[in-house]
Amino acid sequence: MTSTPVLERPASPEGRRPRRVRRTTPRSTLTRGAGLGLGIAMLWFSILVLLPLSAVVAAAAEGGWGRYLSVLQNDQTWAAVTLTVSQAVLVTLVNVVVGTVIAWVLVRDRFWGKRALDVVIDVPFALPTIVAGLVLLSLYGPNSPLGLHWAFTPNAVTLALAFVTLPFIVRTVQPVLEELETDVEEAAASLGAKRSTIFRRIILPSLVPAITAGAALSFARAISEYGSLVLLSGNKPYETEVVSVRVLTFIENGNTASAAALASVMLAIALVVIVLLDVLQRRVSRRG
Repeated sequence: MTSTPVLERPASPEGRRPRRVRRTTPRSTLTRGAGLGLGIAMLWFSILVLLPLSAVVAAAAEGGWGRYLSVLQNDQTWAAVTLTVSQAVLVTLVNVVVGTVIAWVLVRDRFWGKRALDVVIDVPFALPTIVAGLVLLSLYGPNSPLGLHWAFTPNAVTLALAFVTLPFIVRTVQPVLEELETDVEEAAASLGAKRSTIFRRIILPSLVPAITAGAALSFARAISEYGSLVLLSGNKPYETEVVSVRVLTFIENGNTASAAALASVMLAIALVVIVLLDVLQRRVSRRG
């Protein structure tokens, strides 16, 4: 049997193997203008957001984990947290469906009064929340002209949160729908694709980032709402009292540590929801 010769790489003149050259990507550098703008943005963001949040977390951490446990183990506080989070989730889910439908109608359909409806959508943004509570109380209070006596009940919480959070989904989805080209949809329809398939494979992946962004804003606004609930819900303990009212009660009683602990808990809940929505967005976009 003959052995097969093994071919070796030619050595360098010094008898060493040639080294591999690593390719390095050029590092991006900030210009003076960009660096100045970034510094101003971070300074302003720190003053408005980071420093206040740090102060709240520091005040809540003074009592250690025992402070959080004592606050959450309180039956009245836990009832307020449960009501607030559950109603915020419910209203956010409703807004995802209804807000997307409204945005679709405003962009894809033409009808009389379309411009007026487009303006009315922004009323919850412009209307002071205490005024919104007064308007809702006149419509759904004890003397309701509609015959719906929802004031001072859990339905009042749902109604108030739905009113103040409605524009978020609409205003985040509407610009994306306006930028979508209908040529791809028409091409898919000409190839025999159903409307449900076109929406799921073409339209929905483009709308998911906007929907999740609007849902995060809607949930964050709902768990922190106060003004529209003061008159409408009645702030009944164990029934219609929300977290914002409970925090105010702690402050009025001089228990700022418990108020800070409860506020930091709601902050953590909001962050968890935002992260979950971001993960959902990535998965749906990948599947689409």
